[in-house]
Amino acid sequence: MSLPASLSQHIIRRPQRIALLGHIAEQGSITRAAKAAGLSYKAAWDAIDELNNLAQKPLVERSVGGKGGGGARLTPEGERVLRLYQRLQALQAEVLGSDEAARDFNLLGRLMLRTSARNQLHGQVIAIQAQGRNDLIRLELPGGLTLDARITHDSTQRLELEPGVEVVALIKAGWLELLATDHAATPGHNCLSGRIETILDADDGPSEVRIILPNGPVLCALAQPAALEALDAVEGQPIQVQFAPGNVLLGTPA
Repeated sequence: MSLPASLSQHIIRRPQRIALLGHIAEQGSITRAAKAAGLSYKAAWDAIDELNNLAQKPLVERSVGGKGGGGARLTPEGERVLRLYQRLQALQAEVLGSDEAARDFNLLGRLMLRTSARNQLHGQVIAIQAQGRNDLIRLELPGGLTLDARITHDSTQRLELEPGVEVVALIKAGWLELLATDHAATPGHNCLSGRIETILDADDGPSEVRIILPNGPVLCALAQPAALEALDAVEGQPIQVQFAPGNVLLGTPA
């Protein structure tokens, strides 16, 4: 019962969207299925598009309708994926019978996440503040540190973010700016304090600076030699790292 790898990972990491298939099968309507799944109408359509794109064959067939939003039904491939999801649910209930096992499952999901961003910080959503078409998502990191991410409201819905949801914050090394400890951070920016662990000089281009945070994670920043010279940067030195909330990408590993 093989599936594309991308869809298989989606079933494991994004079960809410796969569960939408079950509601479509029961309701025969995207509008009613979205309501049953606790999604907005737009979020349900986005989920269907994503699932159809990930699968080798369409999972849902739909027809544009009037007031009711149109009908929808599962294709044979969609029915097959739904059966697989139901089997995985039963297996998950058997294997993850405790909170500790569930935490271990989430940990494996984070460890299997691959991305081009050098910096990956695991955190939990503690607040969501609407800012026009965007949302400011506040995360709590291990050790009590916090950081803010600014994403579109559509992204908040697509990721199904709410307080308590665990996420991975992704920050490219080039988006981090080093500051002296007595230098005020730019208003509205994230600013984390740490200590320079290693400076790896490059033959041509910026140096790689590894900063260890108080709670253990290590951030990697890129800095030009002139900037490091201005900071008198040396290994072991306390340092600040700032970055804009708009430069924080969020992912949900589970």
